Amino acid sequence: MQVQESIKSIPSNRLQFFPIMMFATIMGLGGLTLVYERLNTIFSFPNYLALFMLGISTFLFFLVLIFYILKLIKYKDEVKKEFSHPIRVNFFAAFSISMLILSIDYRHYYTNVSELFFIFGAIFHIFFTYYTIRFWINNNLEMQHSNPAWFIPIVGNLIVPIAGKGFVDDSILYFYFSIGIFFWIILFSIILNRIIFHNQFAPKFMPTLFILIAPPSIGFISYIKLTGSLDFFAQILFNLGLFFTILVFVMYKNFVKIKFFISWWAFTFPMAAVTLSTILMYELTQKGIYSIFSYVLTFITTIIVLLVAIQTIKHMQKKEICIME
Repeated sequence: MQVQESIKSIPSNRLQFFPIMMFATIMGLGGLTLVYERLNTIFSFPNYLALFMLGISTFLFFLVLIFYILKLIKYKDEVKKEFSHPIRVNFFAAFSISMLILSIDYRHYYTNVSELFFIFGAIFHIFFTYYTIRFWINNNLEMQHSNPAWFIPIVGNLIVPIAGKGFVDDSILYFYFSIGIFFWIILFSIILNRIIFHNQFAPKFMPTLFILIAPPSIGFISYIKLTGSLDFFAQILFNLGLFFTILVFVMYKNFVKIKFFISWWAFTFPMAAVTLSTILMYELTQKGIYSIFSYVLTFITTIIVLLVAIQTIKHMQKKEICIME
């Protein structure tokens, strides 16, 4: 009875409440596409899965983009609200990160398409980086506003060197890398302070804890891309990514009973990131243990993406997504 009443209360025009967080779906799917592409390159895994995932990721990117542009045209004030919201503002960078991920996805198939995605992705992302930092400085934020989603607009800069190697001068890529690494350390201190000394995250934001995995894992790949050296710092980055992966799985009880929110997509890209970093570690060291980890993490990441995608479709059919919160 309560479910029926709640469904009746949903506004008929759901475009008004179409969330910017929907771009996180492309991050997760695009990340899984990269995993299968790397499996094909390193382990001679069949390529049809990567091509299938690439098609889905591209289609959904433009579908979400079209819907959000329509929202911008028809409900400009709603977009302004999201752009000035202390938490949702961080998810606008998911749009630019999606383009950067698609750039990497297309690198081995269509170089021109890859470069186009990179150029627009890098430009939009540096804009969101400066806008978000300015937003933090000019607004009186509270500790309760902090959560791992803060990593998205700032630490997302670490993806730029991976997508841009060969397209632009390395000095530009180092600029992005420096921003990402520096603010990862700063923001991690803030988030850790929030987690330990303040109130727990609301249930809908618990999945964002998985975002802790992404910065060191992506940082490792980005560092190797720039330097080509598996040195001491690279080892630290890789092992930190592995540590946070184990940590969130040790905390599995914190996640198993969470009601579905669109924030569940926060589970997906970080898992793809640590899987990619493990495959790269195997490529560099040829140690069998990393080969095993690569397959295990690929299996887990695939299952997580499938489960989250199924739940998203189910809740969209029930009209429980794109509603006023």
